[in-house]
Amino acid sequence: MQFTTTPTLEGQSITEYCGVVTGEAILGANIFRDFFAGVRDIVGGRSGAYEKELRKAREIAFRELQEQAESLGANAVVGIDIDYETVGKEGSMLMVSVTGTAVKTQR
Repeated sequence: MQFTTTPTLEGQSITEYCGVVTGEAILGANIFRDFFAGVRDIVGGRSGAYEKELRKAREIAFRELQEQAESLGANAVVGIDIDYETVGKEGSMLMVSVTGTAVKTQR
């Protein structure tokens, strides 16, 4: 499965548009509580634990995106958009959503 944020894949023709596909993952409130309570983990303005959780959520969202694309018979997803939004009471959770167009391509 190929993923790209561009509308096409260089050197390949899109032979069929299969539909819009999405994947979502939500980080629970604990990561935020731990993040703010554990400022000691921040080195150089970055938090390794927080970044690890965001990466994990993004991987889950991409896995869901891929599963949906495969179920439509696609071999690529183009025009991918990745969004991060706060949800829940007082924005206590973070949602990672990945959206794109599932396509069939040919070299």
